[in-house]
Amino acid sequence: MALPLGKRLRRPPREVAAELAARLDVADVCTELEVSGPGFINLTLRDDWIAAQATQMLGDARLGTEPAAQPQTVVVEYSSPNVAKEMHVGHLRTTIVGDAIARVLEFAGHQVIRDNHVGDWGTPFGMLIEHLLDVGEASPEAALLTTDPNAFYQAARRKFDGDPAFTERARSRLVQLQAGDPATMAIWQRLVDISRGYLHQVYTRLGVTLTDADIRGESFYNDLLADTVAILVERGIAVESEGALCAFPAGFTGREGKPLPLIIRKSDGGYNYATTDLAAVRYRVDKLSVDRSIYVVGSEQALHFQMVFAVARQAGWIPEGVSFEHAQIGMVLGEDGGRLKTREGDTPKLSGLLDEGVERARVILAELDAASRFGPAELDAVAEAVGIGAVKYADLSTARESAYLFDWDRMISFRGNTGPYLQYATARIRSIFRRADAGAAGATDAENAELAGAARAAALAAGVTVTAAPERALALRLLGFGAALTQLGETAEPHRLCTFLFDVASLFTTFYEECPVLKAESESLRLSRLALCALTLDVLASGLGLLGVPVPERM
Repeated sequence: MALPLGKRLRRPPREVAAELAARLDVADVCTELEVSGPGFINLTLRDDWIAAQATQMLGDARLGTEPAAQPQTVVVEYSSPNVAKEMHVGHLRTTIVGDAIARVLEFAGHQVIRDNHVGDWGTPFGMLIEHLLDVGEASPEAALLTTDPNAFYQAARRKFDGDPAFTERARSRLVQLQAGDPATMAIWQRLVDISRGYLHQVYTRLGVTLTDADIRGESFYNDLLADTVAILVERGIAVESEGALCAFPAGFTGREGKPLPLIIRKSDGGYNYATTDLAAVRYRVDKLSVDRSIYVVGSEQALHFQMVFAVARQAGWIPEGVSFEHAQIGMVLGEDGGRLKTREGDTPKLSGLLDEGVERARVILAELDAASRFGPAELDAVAEAVGIGAVKYADLSTARESAYLFDWDRMISFRGNTGPYLQYATARIRSIFRRADAGAAGATDAENAELAGAARAAALAAGVTVTAAPERALALRLLGFGAALTQLGETAEPHRLCTFLFDVASLFTTFYEECPVLKAESESLRLSRLALCALTLDVLASGLGLLGVPVPERM
């Protein structure tokens, strides 16, 4: 402030800064003001102010976070797998990043509409339906739709690519599908229903909040496509080019500077992704009255969405003040720096990836002698939480638009900015409370839990005080929870919250190592430090919960 003000007043910035500091009345918040550098004012917050703010957070169900002053209606489009195919590793990031964005915006008080824009329409379905009719719905090949849908799809694709007669039949079947032929629609519905059951299983295991009610696939917009194209033609935005109907939004050029087309109706009269996406824009504005629409989709679609949004604005379908944005998702890379693949060269199935994460977690827990502490059922549950949490957090902690190297050793580690490290931090704090007043030898888990609850209640009643540098650093960082959530909501970037939570966990480790909690010098100090432990646990558990990362009670 002093630098631009000094320029306007034609006075030295340090002189202006000194006068500003002299006039600031912040004694109840800061211990001192200091002018430094060319004219900066450094403020040092009071220990008792930090402690009071932390104590207020303890008594607040929202942990000091304020609801949005102006709640919006926000569509978050994410996951978007294809019907009749298994989800692969490429769907992981769009699914969990989108879910985290939706959770945080909802927590902030916005009306969030989750939208799973599944691929359930178009050329592949003529191919799949015709192949199903060829093999017979009661055949072993048809059973692959539920046991190995990728194998069924690949068999249909081989016929489509290698048999001209089948290709023609598949295209004819697609025309029947788009025309609403009852028999064709019935088979299509069966394919959709099978996929919905599969998606439900995957989303449940991932702890993702998408439901069947959130599915608005490409087919959902079918009735809007012809009208969407007609409006674009009527307004002179869409014109015929080489047999297809295209829009040429300003500012998009290809080779030799020629205008780049957005094809909205193919030369054979069929519609495509652009047509559906433009219809979706109209629906979200006209029917859902959105203020903001976030597309959590791979970065390779960046140009497509830029052009779709440009055409929609040109048509007047996106009003002033309404935001449509592409939250770009980078690729998951293998050890060679290329797209992650199996040894056979295929893209890894998501289900197999999750199974491997859980098994690797089980191995690490065995090394920690977890079997001696847990029964078989609890060990299974903890391994599932750690394995799934590790995979999810590795994605979430990476800037979403960046590609990242899939490294099992790093993501499953209990060191560094990983899911297991943060999960362990919450489990360790819970163990502190279990030990706080659970001195009776042979006490049951229920009795220890009751005693731990009593210890927590006493600590919350006492509140936080700041008596040492590690306490101050931890409490001050905890006060930034609301700002971290706000930043995530504004930028749609979950890695920012991950960074905050890792900072908190790291500062807690330093605090716990340097400031005795259960063996503090006095009872009042012991309760204060337990209160700081409780606030740390609440922030970590709440933050991880908003990211969709499971938090086991014990590890």
